[in-house]
Parts: sequence; structure tokens; C-alpha cells
Amino acid sequence: MNRIAKGRKRSLGRRSLRRARRRQGMTLVEIMAVLVIIAMVAGAVGFAVLPTIQKARIKSTRNDAKAITSAAVLYMSDTDGCPTVQDLLDERILDKNRNSKDAWDNEFDIQCDEEGPLAVSAGPDKQMGTDDDIY
Repeated sequence: MNRIAKGRKRSLGRRSLRRARRRQGMTLVEIMAVLVIIAMVAGAVGFAVLPTIQKARIKSTRNDAKAITSAAVLYMSDTDGCPTVQDLLDERILDKNRNSKDAWDNEFDIQCDEEGPLAVSAGPDKQMGTDDDIY
């Protein structure tokens, strides 16, 4: 080989090494693009999951309210007067492992009238007497 051919061969080898080194790492733009895509996927998942969590909390609270109402009916069959949740726990009519608070950590309120007892939760807004109360 002559001198010129050897020189070209060396320069081609150096160029390919430079390109290989340049391709080994990721640029900041590529990393930012991946982060934006991940954030968009996480936002979409959050947007889809949060209403489902709220519905599950409402359903769970409704089931607990029904159990407390049933326990209050049993309590009232033996005694007079409207019980509290603590009365039901003390008398062991309501299981201590059963939730005595709703999904938002509010106490259930037992309301009694001529139709019988009714356990009420304040609901997500934590205010009694509003439209989102759970029976």
C-alpha cells in the first residue's frame, strides 16, 4: 500500500471511532423527550384511575353503613334508644374489625326515627347534611 492509502485508512478508522463514541451516550433532548412521554402516560393513567378509587370508597362506605345499620337494629331490639357506634362496639354487636369509620376517616352517625335506625356518613366533603352523604 502506498502512503496515501494508509493515511485514508487511518482517518476512516478515527472517524468511525468518533461516531461510535458520539452514539454511546444519550443527548439531553432525547432524555427530555422520554421524560415527557412518561409524564403523559402517568397523567393518563392517573386521570383514568382516580374516579375509580372514589367510586370504590363510596361503595365501601355504603357497605359499612349497611352493616352498622343492621347492628343498630339488633341493638334496638334488645334495648330502647338510638345507639352510637361506640355502643355497638361496647355491646359486641358490631365487630371491632369492622370499619367504624368511613373511607375518609369520618365517624358514622346513627339516626333513628319511627322507621328504624340509619347509619349515615358525611361523605367525601366531610360535611353532614350535604348531597354527598352516604346512607
